[in-house]
Amino acid sequence: MGRAMSERPAALVVDGVEIRKGSRVRLRPAAGADVLDLAMTGRIAVVEDILHDHDDRVHLAVRIEDDPGRDLGDARYPGHRFFFAPSEVDPLVGAEARPRRVLVAGVGNIFLGDDGFGVEVARRLESRPRRPGVEVADFGIRGVDLAYALGDGWDAVVIVDAAPRGGAPGSLYVIEPDDPELETSAPCAPDAHGMDPEKVLWLARRLGGPPTRALIVGCEPALVPTAPPGEEVVAGLSPVVERAVTEAVKLVEALVAQLVEPKGVVE
Repeated sequence: MGRAMSERPAALVVDGVEIRKGSRVRLRPAAGADVLDLAMTGRIAVVEDILHDHDDRVHLAVRIEDDPGRDLGDARYPGHRFFFAPSEVDPLVGAEARPRRVLVAGVGNIFLGDDGFGVEVARRLESRPRRPGVEVADFGIRGVDLAYALGDGWDAVVIVDAAPRGGAPGSLYVIEPDDPELETSAPCAPDAHGMDPEKVLWLARRLGGPPTRALIVGCEPALVPTAPPGEEVVAGLSPVVERAVTEAVKLVEALVAQLVEPKGVVE
């Protein structure tokens, strides 16, 4: 729109509903808007910023929720960010007010063979389209960082990791630790340089609570060095686990699709 923008109020009220960064709105451009704006009538958008221009008019900077370029970060500007007046949006309320937030956390040590499974799955997911409210991150072996991140208002988390459970190498598992186990099964916090998903969830509970749902997508490893850390380095996944990564990406996406639905149930 070419207007110089200044201060950023934290929130404003539209039709009796508070709007702030992250709020979902339905667009209804004014009759005199340009053709591009009018083409977005009825679309759902997410507020990214609230700005004042030099004439003290308020504008909402939004991104269209189903825009395939919504995850391009700063590279999406200016083509994927739009400005509307507060009078040109209808706030969504109730279950529509915001998308459910789901964190997909890839964990593991890429220098210990198949222990890097979760990191590789996260790397591939980061390059694929995602639903609104879903974020993918590689936490490596930073267990304490992940425990703190789980307190950031997520509705669900999917932790992806190698999981030796005695099955055939490359087997995939979906594990849901039940709450009583989190109270007793991990008597100590995770090492600052180690990663055990159940210990991470245990610590997250003591820091204020993990998300409502926590799932672990695990893969049976074929190659995990047993030497003390620093004495043996094996970079790269075994062929059987490498093949399992493709199926794991599909599995995680299917789980996330269910988790983002308010009434979705993951079996």
